[in-house]
Amino acid sequence: MSTQHGHGHGHGHGHNTDIDWEVMADQLESSGELQLPLLRQTAERLRELVGPQVRRVLDVGSGPGVMTCVLAEAFTEAEAVAVDGTPGLLDRALTRADRLGLKGRVTVQHADLPEGFADLGKADVLWSSKAVHHLGDQQAALDALAGVLRPGGLLAVAEGGLPTRFLPRDIGIGRPGLQARLDIVQEEWFEVMRAELPGSISVVEDWPEMFRRAGLTSVGSFTTLLDLPAPLGEQARSFLYGHLTRLRDTVSESLDAEDRATLDVLLDRDSPDGILRRPDAFLLSAATVVTGLAP
Repeated sequence: MSTQHGHGHGHGHGHNTDIDWEVMADQLESSGELQLPLLRQTAERLRELVGPQVRRVLDVGSGPGVMTCVLAEAFTEAEAVAVDGTPGLLDRALTRADRLGLKGRVTVQHADLPEGFADLGKADVLWSSKAVHHLGDQQAALDALAGVLRPGGLLAVAEGGLPTRFLPRDIGIGRPGLQARLDIVQEEWFEVMRAELPGSISVVEDWPEMFRRAGLTSVGSFTTLLDLPAPLGEQARSFLYGHLTRLRDTVSESLDAEDRATLDVLLDRDSPDGILRRPDAFLLSAATVVTGLAP
């Protein structure tokens, strides 16, 4: 099972829960670019929690390496390693590092998890965003990640938060409340995805308590808020267009005809009601990070 840097449950939903991460590469990188100010704030928070003596930082489920490069910039004396199961995304991480002047400080490591946990090597900081939930036994995954840390090392995992919001409840087309209905079909997809994972084990997703069971101390959490008000710029609109395209392609069978028609209007590049042109589109999301220290 390979893991990547995803964003919420909106990875692409429908009856087929397999995810083609190569296809999603542009969307993953676009999402990371939009969140850069928050990712930098997060990295600074991690630096405060662990202190300056950091030699090796792992980004497990790194995707195209946006956060890997942010971590390299924050921990200036450390090697930052992008860890992922998709070679094309690791190539993107190296390209990004070169473009940002981080060549030699950012490296990559191909790993299919959970089998690849044993080959990660030791780290002082380990970051993972939206990757643990792609592993059947989430507690075992946290146990393994905690075992990678050197004494006093920091584990930080981004899971949970709040569903992304980007449209008013009533958008003037179709039935009001489209986003709430999209939430439902995405949650249903997520439950199927979890159930179909190898070795899937149900667990109460109390992440701080799961960290404590993994043997970590000083467990805490913090939440960052992405708040881009209307009217949105081109980059955010393009991201939402990609997001809605994936939803239409993968959850449309779970929606009624009226909601499918509404999605088609939102994806009409020429329509004033489309996501690329409507003046009321915004982007609001909250991401929660849980942290803990190795004894």
